[in-house]
Amino acid sequence: MFEVTHVDPSGARIGRLHTASGVVETPAFMPVATNGSVKTLSFETVAGLGFDALISNAFVLYLRPGLEVIEAAGGLHMFMGWDRTVFTDSGGFQMLSPEFYEKTSEKGVSFRSPLDRSRHLLTPESCIDIQNRLGSDVMMVLDDLVPFGSSGDALLASVERTTRWARRCKEANRSDGQLLFAITQGGTDPVLRRRSADALVEIGFDGYAIGGLSIGEPKEVMSRILREQAEILPKNRPRYLMGLGSPTEIIDAITSGMDIFDSTFPTRNARHNGAYTFQGYLNIYRGGFKDDTAPIEDGCKCYSCKNHSRAYIHHLLRSREQTGKSLMTIHNLYFMQRLMALTKEAIREERLSEFKEEVSGPVASKYAGRL
Repeated sequence: MFEVTHVDPSGARIGRLHTASGVVETPAFMPVATNGSVKTLSFETVAGLGFDALISNAFVLYLRPGLEVIEAAGGLHMFMGWDRTVFTDSGGFQMLSPEFYEKTSEKGVSFRSPLDRSRHLLTPESCIDIQNRLGSDVMMVLDDLVPFGSSGDALLASVERTTRWARRCKEANRSDGQLLFAITQGGTDPVLRRRSADALVEIGFDGYAIGGLSIGEPKEVMSRILREQAEILPKNRPRYLMGLGSPTEIIDAITSGMDIFDSTFPTRNARHNGAYTFQGYLNIYRGGFKDDTAPIEDGCKCYSCKNHSRAYIHHLLRSREQTGKSLMTIHNLYFMQRLMALTKEAIREERLSEFKEEVSGPVASKYAGRL
């Protein structure tokens, strides 16, 4: 199911996650397809960028188009037209969204649909039933996510409820072909984080995610938590840091022993005119790019950079043409794939610490033309 093929002196590792739909080499970044779509792109384009996995939101898909529609199409893979690995989030992250969340009880989470204001109780059992019916390759348990800065009592209650819900999720699962990942909680409290991880490892899951991070805590605190969690979680299981999309922070997390990442960050920034490059972050909407004939990033081999100039993409963004957002999204996702490939190369050559310093420093531009 998961095999580690190389470990860097820093603790970073390369692995292979085997799912029913194929193999995902880690470290891996997954585009977010909340509604069953990576915004502005076809799946032919997403696959062409080299992605072997993406993540959708099970609860959002349950609300629309509904399980019956997806089941009639033959499951989520067939419905989307994507034959590679699909992760599904339970919907627990919507606990941080005022348009969804109402309250939490021992039974589960009460949500109100932003579509028609109908009420829905998402329990550990219904969370797994939804994901079983969708047929995703990797399912996430329902966890009790609380906001950053919550009190110690709230964090303790979250850890204990997350453990109870995780056990209920495992007991409710009726599919041998789908992997089930647990999610640790505990905020920034090292004792509660250890307690959460220990309890979930004792129950036993196919993989472990670290939840409740990248929602406001200082970067150095997140790094400390990740290193501590990597020491506790099984070495023969994948470690998934949910919701992290900053390139430099992802490299730091890989150095801390994490394997899998997802975030709307690259695609959302692209739709808001922001491009990732090894020279730094660029806002192509700004006036200085109006007559700039260079590509988004010199040396980049993505479709957008090989075929179009900053000036052209600037024109499309200013004209509110959807094509401009698509070209920006292609570039940002290609950048993330290059970053993962270069990181794996650095791990194999056991120079990840050097790479980490270079990619965030003045010599980062030397990687622009690589891969």
